[in-house]
This record gives sequence, structure tokens and C-alpha cells, in this order.
Amino acid sequence: MANKQNNRNRNNNENMTVEEAGRKGGEATSKNHDRDFYEEIGRKGGEATSKNHGHEFYQEIGQKGGEATANNHGEDFYEEIGRKGGEARSKQRSTNTNTNGNQNRRSNNNR
Repeated sequence: MANKQNNRNRNNNENMTVEEAGRKGGEATSKNHDRDFYEEIGRKGGEATSKNHGHEFYQEIGQKGGEATANNHGEDFYEEIGRKGGEARSKQRSTNTNTNGNQNRRSNNNR
């Protein structure tokens, strides 16, 4: 039984499994392409998905993702991400206040 499964996972050349071939192909692609390449194919994939699926699709995958996250993480996980989100929000507000204050001072000095 294991040999049948192993044979199914081998490509036509019988030299490596499909998994090995995929890994090697991914490594070769990453050597030949930069971050911009991956951003572009990601954007194109997102646009294609958007054209082929409606709002309900995104609701469904969001719900499934949320349920999977809830099943895989405990209360501590949510407390930690909530705390981190609050800290980031606080820093953002502080930065915006300082930036706006500096901009106002510059505007007043130019008058």
C-alpha cells in the first residue's frame, strides 16, 4: 500500500516525488525573481479571484478562517493580539498628534 502511494507521488521520470519537484521549482523561481515579481503575481491572482467570486465568497472564507483561528488558539492569543493592536493604535495616534502639531507650527511660522 505504501509503495502504491509513493509511486503516485513520483513524477514521470521516477526520480523524485511531486513534492520534491515542487520544492525545487519554487527554489529556482525564487532565485530568478525578486519581491516585485511575487507582488505582481499576487495582485493579478487577487484581481482574478475578485472577478470570479462575489462578496459571499469573501464572507465565507473569512468566517472559515476565523473559526479555524478560534479552534487553534486559546484566549491568551486573542488577549495578546488585542494588546498589540491597542499599543500600535496608541503609537499611531501619538505620531499623528505630533505630526499634526508640527505641521500647524510650520504653517503658523510661514504666515
